[in-house]
Formats: sequence, C-alpha cells, structure tokens
Amino acid sequence: MASVNEVYSALKNLANKDERGFITPKVFNTFTTIAQNKIFNDLFSEMTKAQTMRARNVDAKTHLSYVKRLEEDLAFFAKESAITQSNGVFAKPDDLSRVISMRTAGAYVFNTSSSIPIDVIYDESKIDYILRSDLSAPSTSHPVAMISEDIEVFPTNISNIKLRYYKYPEGRSPSTGARTALTPRYNATNLGASNEVFDPTTSVDFELPDHYVPELIIEIGKMVGINLRDQEVYAYTSSEAQQPKQ
Repeated sequence: MASVNEVYSALKNLANKDERGFITPKVFNTFTTIAQNKIFNDLFSEMTKAQTMRARNVDAKTHLSYVKRLEEDLAFFAKESAITQSNGVFAKPDDLSRVISMRTAGAYVFNTSSSIPIDVIYDESKIDYILRSDLSAPSTSHPVAMISEDIEVFPTNISNIKLRYYKYPEGRSPSTGARTALTPRYNATNLGASNEVFDPTTSVDFELPDHYVPELIIEIGKMVGINLRDQEVYAYTSSEAQQPKQ
C-alpha cells in the first residue's frame, strides 16, 4: 500500500525545493483523507474512459490493459456484507461508496446456492410503476431493491440480503499491512528536530496501492499550495524507489 512516510517525506523535500517552507505533520494529516478519496473517486471516471477505449479497440491487451489495471485497483475496495432487515428497510453499511450487486441471503445445498440476484433501482417513479404492474411485480424469484437513504427490498418478506459494494478507502498498518478503520496519518518522534524518526506504530498508511504515491503527492501538494510539476514528483519518487528500504 502507499506509504504515508514516503508521501510525507517527498512533500517535505519538494516543499523545501519550492521554497514553501516546512509542512508540518498536522497540516499534512488534514489533507490525507481528502486526497485519497479524490483519487479513489477518479478511478470510476477513468474506468468509463477505459471501457470506451476498449469498445474502440484501442485498449492494450493482457497485463497492459488499462481496464484490467483499474479493475485490479478497485478490487482492493470490493467488500460483501450480510444485512438484516430492520423496521422494513436495510441500513446501508457506513463505509459504502458504490453498490456492485445484491442477492438474497440463500443457502448452499449440495454445493448449489439458493441465493437469488436482486435487481437494483434508484428511480422512485420506476419502483412505483413496477410495484403497481401485474406483469413486472417483484416476487421471491425476481426481487427488486430500491436504493435511496436506506435499501428497500420487494417483496418485503425478504429479511436477509448480501450486499457487494465498493467501500471508501481507509488505512493500513505500516507495520503489519493489516486494514484499519483509521484514516491515513503521519506521526514521528522528535517532531521538527533534525533527528525526527517516523513512528510506524502510531501512523497509518494509505489504502491505495503503492503506485498511487505520485498522485497522492500531487493532490496533497495542490492543497497545501506547493507548485509541483508531474516530472518533478515522478523523478523524486523514482529515485526514492531505488534507495534501500530502512
């Protein structure tokens, strides 16, 4: 995952080069979540462009495919949750960003799942039409979900569902790589001193893959007012990548 230490160190050095002064961890930590969420949300618009490229036969093949790379990056944030109906509705998970698909809970019998896909609708006028229709009314074999502030599933006797979705990016432990609900932040001992030492036990890495380090540097740099050029950032991160890890 993208190292918060690497991103902060790069910004601190590039800020000095740009004569913008010292970026404190407090200021840096203010923008980490905003920058990560922006890059994450941009992945979806980039996917639309990439799929257009594929439709025009201009996307590369196999491992060089832009669509494939974006799918792999988004897979980091795919998650499934089992949700139970409460007061007639299903509450959205707190970390839900975008719905991928929805199914009834079902069960496995002789290696066969009885789970049924649920059609997802966001238009209230459309769900009203479906519920009134004799031909397209929802049934246990063809359920429909209306997503607004909560999730309503029809027919209403469906009490358990499995929701697959993209969650918002959070953080990773620099020491173990384990996921954490904490947002990215940089902490160090002897802050501001010449012998400042990165503290991996109280810091949190980004959850974005490590090849997004340059983008994180650029996005946070914009927010703290550093005039960075892409080639400067890429040159710096490339030289850092060649250094032995401490």
